Amino acid sequence: MIKALRGWTRVPLIVLSARRTTHEKLEAFEAGADDYITKPFDMAELLARLRAAVRRNTGDGAGGVLPADEPLSLTFTTEDFTVDLAAKKVRRDGRPVRLTPTEWHLLEILVRTPGRLISQRQLLEEVWGPTFAARTNYLRVYMAQLRRKLEKNPSRPRYLITEPGTGYRFEG
Repeated sequence: MIKALRGWTRVPLIVLSARRTTHEKLEAFEAGADDYITKPFDMAELLARLRAAVRRNTGDGAGGVLPADEPLSLTFTTEDFTVDLAAKKVRRDGRPVRLTPTEWHLLEILVRTPGRLISQRQLLEEVWGPTFAARTNYLRVYMAQLRRKLEKNPSRPRYLITEPGTGYRFEG
């Protein structure tokens, strides 16, 4: 899974696992994990490691440090809607938008990589699994649903962009 994620995103990846052997940890790091924490773990340590991973990822040095008592927030705001990845909530015009789990998963993938084209195959495999890699009709249906819920003019999308025959991108 780590290798697959690294194929389309550079977000920090922290493995939380009950597996403690050096071999298993090394496999995770070789696959692309940024950190590895074994269970049981202390929540304060996890939050500190999350802040460090985000700080390293932004290249922001001390300016990117989150206060120790402030939770991580991953919120993307457009002129028309807000996506809060941590809370798994979307708001449009100040009101909550109800998304199905599948719609949420698609939106989350696209929002985490703004401006980047995500291939149809990648989206299908990530959301539905490898046996659905050719079912592009699934994407058309769910992207249309997302556009109806989020775009001001779903027939002329501003945020959820289709690259015909290739994939989709989020323009935030």
